[in-house]
Amino acid sequence: MSATQEILLDFGRLKIPIRVPEYAEVLAMGHAEPLPDPAQAVLQALQEPIGGPPLAQLVGSRVAAKADATAVVVISDDTRPVPYSGEEGILFPLIDEMIKAGLAPANIRLLVATGTHHAMSEESLRAFLDPRIFSLGVPIHNHDCRNQDELICIGHTELGGDIFINRLYMESDIKILTGLVESHFMAGVSGGRKSICPGLLAERSIHILHAGPILSSPLATDLVLEGNPVHAEALAVARMAGCDMIVNVTLDSAYRTTGVFAGDMEEAHIAAFNKLQTYAGIPVFRKYDLVITHGGFAGINHYQAAKGGLVCVPVLEPGGVCILAGKHPDSDPIGGPKYKAMMRLLGEIGPYEYLGAILDPDWTFVPDQWEAQMWSRLFQVTPPENLIYCTLDIARDDFRWLPGTDARTLVPHALDLGALIQGSIDTAIRKLSDNLGHRPSIAVLLDGPYGIPLPSR
Repeated sequence: MSATQEILLDFGRLKIPIRVPEYAEVLAMGHAEPLPDPAQAVLQALQEPIGGPPLAQLVGSRVAAKADATAVVVISDDTRPVPYSGEEGILFPLIDEMIKAGLAPANIRLLVATGTHHAMSEESLRAFLDPRIFSLGVPIHNHDCRNQDELICIGHTELGGDIFINRLYMESDIKILTGLVESHFMAGVSGGRKSICPGLLAERSIHILHAGPILSSPLATDLVLEGNPVHAEALAVARMAGCDMIVNVTLDSAYRTTGVFAGDMEEAHIAAFNKLQTYAGIPVFRKYDLVITHGGFAGINHYQAAKGGLVCVPVLEPGGVCILAGKHPDSDPIGGPKYKAMMRLLGEIGPYEYLGAILDPDWTFVPDQWEAQMWSRLFQVTPPENLIYCTLDIARDDFRWLPGTDARTLVPHALDLGALIQGSIDTAIRKLSDNLGHRPSIAVLLDGPYGIPLPSR
């Protein structure tokens, strides 16, 4: 390789430098000014919320009406880099304000909106949350989408089927949602209504939101809300369940807080979405032979790393090569058994046949089929062997059935993830140059799943 430039890939828990040719284009999120005093911004948002009463007033009125009122504060799991602790933490100020307004700590419950993800362990919770929460003795519960005793039916939606939701949430007198508004490859953006739907739904109710026909919509994609059927269904369910306040944040590429948005579930969420739109989208004017990306903080396993793979689709030349790097600290670095079964099926029959199968009216819905459906978007642009997957966390044997090329077959002597990524880049450039007869066009999606390429016409 001749003249090069060094780039830092940020996995949230790990940062790895790589070298790419000087001519490679680095596609990055726009600049967003971090808040100068995030702690003060949190307090101000709670005291001057968007479209609703201040938190102290909200809590005070409920306690006045019912002395033993209970509150539930819904939190994200650790697949999202929500600032729940540290100087920018949103959780302790929220709980502290509620206690000052008259709620006993024992009457406040934290509820982890796991959706279909596995429960967070005590160790993970302590690493994720402000330690002062544990000192207060606030109970913490994991949502269990498969435990019928913890679920209650709240009605139906236009898409059909009963909507079952977490009973603790529905039976609480005060309902507060917290989270992060970032791009989301199905729902447009996370945060707001997504804490409820799918975060607190029964597994069978989540099936409706993730059905094949819904996800086939081209509007079920990053940074799109208008006309997005996933967003519309999530919002309909969240309205049915009710919410008294959300506390959402936006972050920059370095995970620094750029905005705190508290208040009405819809108004505050739209305000956060509008903020995110000012810098998360990346205008692009061409496609590339080689696209290099990563799974970011969210990519704790192969399932979550799909978000990193999908951002390549708008900028990858048909038949181009995608290099996806992932650091997977999850207890299962691939995902659950049903996800594995669906990925095996996708690998065996290919993306078009897979889509045909799950869209067939006689198809029986399988949980996690949606994530394989998302992967199929990439494999409609380029064959699975052109996805070079760089990780040391997935067993080599698993790549016999996982769609994609195990980077270790290209760089067999790599001792760490950095060497594996660098060797894959060098090998891919060399092979592409030989096949094309000229140097390949290269893009690096610096922010992985968080920076969204927006093709300009």
